[in-house]
Amino acid sequence: MVTDKIVVLTTCESEEQAQRLARHLIEQRLAACVNILPGARSVYRWKDKIENAAEFVLIIKSRRDIFVRLRDAIAHLHSYEIPEVIALPVVDGSEAYLGFLDWELA
Repeated sequence: MVTDKIVVLTTCESEEQAQRLARHLIEQRLAACVNILPGARSVYRWKDKIENAAEFVLIIKSRRDIFVRLRDAIAHLHSYEIPEVIALPVVDGSEAYLGFLDWELA
């Protein structure tokens, strides 16, 4: 069974930005919960140069029908020119937690 819930991943360059983004998403009911994981190291090519950056990973719990609004909010508030915004489907989960997500989302 595939649910209508999603987990969205993004990264931020600072804890302050991660906190600000997470709080905004919760306040706007675009996310029911956001986990902020410090200590990520991202290696990627950007403008013909290999970068190696410390980042904070955000794990955002949301729903498919509000993904566009969530994606647009991240793009609007983010400092990166092209922020990572990847949505993964939630195949299944505990009924209680999935219910919590529904209760908290717009």
